[in-house]
Amino acid sequence: MPYRSSGTRRNSVQFGVGRSIWGGAPPPAIPEQILDGIPGFLAWIALLLTVAGAVLRPRLVVTIAAIVGFYSALRFAVGAAANFVGLRRIRHWEGIDWRAEYARRAGPDSLRREDVLHVVIIAAYKEPVQVLCRTLDSLARQENAASQMAIVLAMEAADPNAQPVAEHLRDEYRTRFRHIYFTIHPKGLPGEMQCKSANEAWAARWIKRKLVDEKGYNIDHILVTTMDADTGWHPAHFACLTTLFALQPDRYRRFWQAPIRYHGNIWDVAPTIALVHAYSSAWELAYLSAPGWFPLPMSSYALSLRLLDSVGYWDSDVIADEWHMFIKAFFQRDGKIRLERVYLPFYGEATTGNGFWDSIKNRYQQSLRHAWGSKEVGYALARIIEHPEMEIKRGLRLFFRVAHDIILAGAGWVIMTLGPMVVQVLYPTLFFTEWNTAPFLLLQISLAIVSILGFVFWLLDMRIRPPRPRPWTAREVLMTVFSFPLLPFLLLVILAIPTIQAQTQLMLGMPIQFKVTKKV
Repeated sequence: MPYRSSGTRRNSVQFGVGRSIWGGAPPPAIPEQILDGIPGFLAWIALLLTVAGAVLRPRLVVTIAAIVGFYSALRFAVGAAANFVGLRRIRHWEGIDWRAEYARRAGPDSLRREDVLHVVIIAAYKEPVQVLCRTLDSLARQENAASQMAIVLAMEAADPNAQPVAEHLRDEYRTRFRHIYFTIHPKGLPGEMQCKSANEAWAARWIKRKLVDEKGYNIDHILVTTMDADTGWHPAHFACLTTLFALQPDRYRRFWQAPIRYHGNIWDVAPTIALVHAYSSAWELAYLSAPGWFPLPMSSYALSLRLLDSVGYWDSDVIADEWHMFIKAFFQRDGKIRLERVYLPFYGEATTGNGFWDSIKNRYQQSLRHAWGSKEVGYALARIIEHPEMEIKRGLRLFFRVAHDIILAGAGWVIMTLGPMVVQVLYPTLFFTEWNTAPFLLLQISLAIVSILGFVFWLLDMRIRPPRPRPWTAREVLMTVFSFPLLPFLLLVILAIPTIQAQTQLMLGMPIQFKVTKKV
């Protein structure tokens, strides 16, 4: 699905109801815009201090940039190591017989595999019919799709072709699934924005009424998978998911997430953009595989209908539906929500365009939309304030995970990249005269590590891509070669800058204008 989202939030957050430090007085409220503006405020503070420092204390700016850069380089190194671990686990999981695994591990608290019903919500907005058919064909090939899978085509009323397309697909695939339904999400409902989250929530509430309230299905046996319309699942994904859900004793406090690979159309993407997507795929696998890292759901994931219904479904006014839903459930369940890894990768599609610059523009717009997830820094902080009964360490760990990546992508890149650039413009000879001093050496080493590991990520991605349908052209080879030393600059242009733009708009209360990203 080419867009993402999250129920309506209050306009302010109250401090610790019932345990307020303010005595009998009403607790003060924090306006939502202040919470939303935290990442943007930090990014602009970093920008102003970096520019002023470059003028007044250039060596200090380079030193700070070197420290941030070295930290980023270490993260790249850990991410590369975690990728090797993740790839080894994927090879192992691909060899597992999931029926035999269930038989080996099943206990008194396990569900029967045949009792598990998969509800698959496919959020779609103006998707080409051939993309939806490819997705449904992939799902129909999954284990027991005809007996254990209910499809919900979550369409949008804003798409004039939504109903005829959905009716055609329902009739075409009626015999290949246990159930196939479609919903039409109304346009312009109060408090909603056009986003995946609002569409998902509408579809999930509808299917709960249909299956549980009307048909009498057991809500405790239903696992909901929400997916983008262009997602291609591993052939064993749902067989694995059935076993994991049935075996997990705490199944109603779990999310399940597989690593994403942007390989659905990888050979139709400009090599420079493909390198950035290889970097993105590597980081998603790293977060799942690295010990001690706090993984969060991404793009397409699963959770029980029991959990989904009990926490009030997806919110309808945010972009980052996966992070927001996890944070929401985490605080409603006293921090006992966990994400379970599924080491069977799924395919997504990378952004494309009519030529190189159009691809860059489209990737920028996608990053801008994804960076709207910066709202989740304020949302996580608000939940900590509203849930003083929860152990503070649990809430802070999640808050740090969310804030760390968002702030590093904004303020961190300003410090690491813009600072040295301004210093070099103002003092062009400084890098030549002091290149062998510790800060300058550390900065150069860090940038070299990032570039080299970007090449490593690309090599790993090349090994696992689908077969190439045509030979390489000389232009593609040259673009690929020149992309590696430009990786830090590319990440600045199509990841850091749109992140800062989104954070700035959030700080100023300027809404994002939704645009569909071209992928096919």
